[in-house]
Amino acid sequence: MAQMNRRLFLRAGAAALMGCSAAASPLLTTVTLAGGAPMLGDHRLVVVILRGGLDGLDMVQPVADPLFSTYRPGLTRTPGLPLDGIFALNARLAGLMPLWKAGELAFVHATSTPYRDKRSHFDGQDILEAGTGLDVPMPEVRDGWLNRMLQAIPGLGAETAYAVGREALPLLAGAAPVRSWVPDQRLRLSDTSRALLERVYHDDPLFHAAAMEAMDLADEMDGTGGMAEGMTRPPKARGGRQADAEALASFAAGRLQDAARIAAFSLSGWDSHGNQASSLVQSYAALEALLLRLRADLGPVWGKTAVLAMTEFGRTARENGTGGTDHGTGGAMLMAGGAIRGGRIYGDWPGLEEAALYDRRDLMPTSDVRGWAAWALHGLFGLDRSVLETAVFPGLDMGSDPRFLA
Repeated sequence: MAQMNRRLFLRAGAAALMGCSAAASPLLTTVTLAGGAPMLGDHRLVVVILRGGLDGLDMVQPVADPLFSTYRPGLTRTPGLPLDGIFALNARLAGLMPLWKAGELAFVHATSTPYRDKRSHFDGQDILEAGTGLDVPMPEVRDGWLNRMLQAIPGLGAETAYAVGREALPLLAGAAPVRSWVPDQRLRLSDTSRALLERVYHDDPLFHAAAMEAMDLADEMDGTGGMAEGMTRPPKARGGRQADAEALASFAAGRLQDAARIAAFSLSGWDSHGNQASSLVQSYAALEALLLRLRADLGPVWGKTAVLAMTEFGRTARENGTGGTDHGTGGAMLMAGGAIRGGRIYGDWPGLEEAALYDRRDLMPTSDVRGWAAWALHGLFGLDRSVLETAVFPGLDMGSDPRFLA
């Protein structure tokens, strides 16, 4: 274990030499897995945080409303795929249509956290992952709602916290135990960086040896992708963000087929202020790849799985002058899996009339995203409503059961 941790440290150092930001370090994580206990049963839950403010009106398009094309003349040139006569699915997600037809894909429209007006990614994500009922971050809340859910289940095993990726995941931060998994990383040092490192540590035998090992490790990983000792290598996949998404999904599926019951991912790239039609291509491709790989690799376990993909806020109803959309309020949530009652759009649709918009600019939220997550925890794992409304989501009123679980 000491040797593995040392190698992880060296890898992080090599990444720093490449100019990677803190968010790109492999020691900061985006996927976590929660190990099962007998009381959790056979169901699985996968939570996907879509960072950057997913444009729900772009993913699930209200094509029956004539104001939609009026507000977005440039963004509606490519027709979507009909879902129910009112909404259409963005054509970039065409690969998910078989899930919709099989009743394994659904959406919630016009949903949001209680966050309002300030439209900060950082605050919005903090509130989404903390699960608090206020529209400002609460410094005293230091754990995420999914971790508090685990804390509420006595006797839960520690086969759980595998964190993978390039960003922190506060959703599962807290007292429940967490482990980490490091995906393939390609760390290539330039000749200049190598020479600089050798010069800096030339007169310090201890750090010079460590630096040289870090560079050798980077060379090993260049072109092949390296793994820390004792780690599991995912199967090879397509390049870029799709490959990253598929690798995370494949690793998680393997654990969910075993003792794990809960997984959480993070997919970035949803901020679309300009040239949205092009800037979201890779984001949609990664999301589609993630879901399809989960479905393929989970096999029969997919039938007992619910996937919830949520974001910190939606986008403006109107496109801006650069072919994009700005930070908004109401958005959309994606639900998938054999445990979902799919093939339908959930939530109350408020319409796009200017008077019906929030602040006359954003889609009006008609539901709390925490409520959908709470009902998923209730239906999948049998958590009591009182626990969900107090310990897991403080101050939440879950309302009536939307019955979206199969």
